[in-house]
Amino acid sequence: MTADDVIRAWDQADPTAIHPLRNVSEGAYWESGRGQAEMLATVIPDGAKVLDFGCGDGRVAIPVAGLGFEVTAVDASQNMLNRLTERDPDVTTVQADADGIAGHLGRRRMDAVYTLAVLIHHSYQDCLHIITKLRAATKLGGILVLDWPVSDQPAEADSWIGVTTWSREQQDEACAAIGLEPVESDLPWGVYRAIKPAA
Repeated sequence: MTADDVIRAWDQADPTAIHPLRNVSEGAYWESGRGQAEMLATVIPDGAKVLDFGCGDGRVAIPVAGLGFEVTAVDASQNMLNRLTERDPDVTTVQADADGIAGHLGRRRMDAVYTLAVLIHHSYQDCLHIITKLRAATKLGGILVLDWPVSDQPAEADSWIGVTTWSREQQDEACAAIGLEPVESDLPWGVYRAIKPAA
């Protein structure tokens, strides 16, 4: 699966296929986003400028903005961004893939970046590329929250809804090369501080 394959599949997916809670109820779906926003707020500094990469329809970005953060919601799918804007037109949206982030931000860097349910669907190569671009968008000392799971039996996703897992060694090497320092947290995702990459 390439990044373009994943983007195209998500863009064309029926909204009810995007998240399992949509089959329960819309209320449960949006409530899960509020819960995740509250978890993110435990590691993101108050009032931070935050980038939500792969924001989809805003399930998490909208409640993060509601908690007082300045959110830039980024997705490659204009369809998803349209759904977000219909729900909350005050959240800043940007249509871009990982390569397009720099064009939007220019020299600006974010205090925090998070991406949930994005990296898990990409190959190792595409995942590293995305994380490198997200790290470049984060100021030195800033926080990144990445859905980047480790497994004793790492494997690449073989479909657009598959899950890629990493070995601890793979992830440690990537962190050193990209400039990420793991931060202890109780979150179900990895939390990292942006540091200078290893020489």
